[in-house]
Amino acid sequence: MKLLEVNNLKVSFNTIYGRVTAVDGVSFCVNNGEILGIVGESGSGKSVTSLSIMNLIEKEKGGFVEGEVLFEGTDLLKLKEKEMCNIRGNKISMIFQEPMTSLNPVFNVYKQINEVYKTHGRKNNEENKEKIINILEQLNIPKPESILKKYPFELSGGMRQRIMIAMAIACNPQIIIADEPTTALDVTTQAEILDLLKKITQRTNSSIMLITHDLGIIAELAQRVIVMYRGKVVEKCNVLKFFDSPFHPYSKGLINAMPNNFDKRFYSINGNVPSIYEEIEGCAYASRCPNCMEICKKKVPQMRQIEDDHSVACWLGTN
Repeated sequence: MKLLEVNNLKVSFNTIYGRVTAVDGVSFCVNNGEILGIVGESGSGKSVTSLSIMNLIEKEKGGFVEGEVLFEGTDLLKLKEKEMCNIRGNKISMIFQEPMTSLNPVFNVYKQINEVYKTHGRKNNEENKEKIINILEQLNIPKPESILKKYPFELSGGMRQRIMIAMAIACNPQIIIADEPTTALDVTTQAEILDLLKKITQRTNSSIMLITHDLGIIAELAQRVIVMYRGKVVEKCNVLKFFDSPFHPYSKGLINAMPNNFDKRFYSINGNVPSIYEEIEGCAYASRCPNCMEICKKKVPQMRQIEDDHSVACWLGTN
């Protein structure tokens, strides 16, 4: 069952060089109770897509968002700010990439988590405090009552990330958007955070939209995978097909570049993701693609289905 449906999402920004497009015609869905992985290099449009879903693109600063983001039959992009505030943190929440810049440095942990409850009409502070302590215990935070009095700068990176997760799950949302939730964490803490996310979905049946560069995390947690490149979706499939039989050359390059595929030399994809300021006539991946054909340089490939639950935007295999 589709819980969230994104249709032809396009996000552009006014800059000193003119209007540039960061997300170009992205379409996908998040099903009830699943973990959807979104992968791609920096500059692929993953975070901008997630911010668009949360309606956090600042239009007054030159941001333009087109398309549809349907949640329970409602287009989130058409909601007024007050209406969207009733959904953010309540039905859809987000774990941001860097907790140190996302948490308020002048408020203690209790005040920041309690703010989520107060925003959504739960004013009983004593009752809220009990719930917060219970959440922190579920997140394996020792001495939760003492942690409530601490400020972000007094906590480790892993502990701050747990506080961000506590804020995200406080109201039992239906969808959690996790944007690089393990960035800059040590390997042990990463494993603990991932285990917590897995347990959250099992306990609450929440869906997770997991944005990451780490394909090992995708292999461990996700059921389906979306591959993005320079603002477009280039491949969509279930996680087994992604690792066993990827179709798009970019997907193959990402998998070959995984450290556990080391074969005397580490594999790397030549070049970089083209800048959004750069005008490209055909496929954006053409300049880096080992299978590039003449048509790739002239015409943008459209998404096509090659198998059940497997779609790709590539000219390979077409007549």
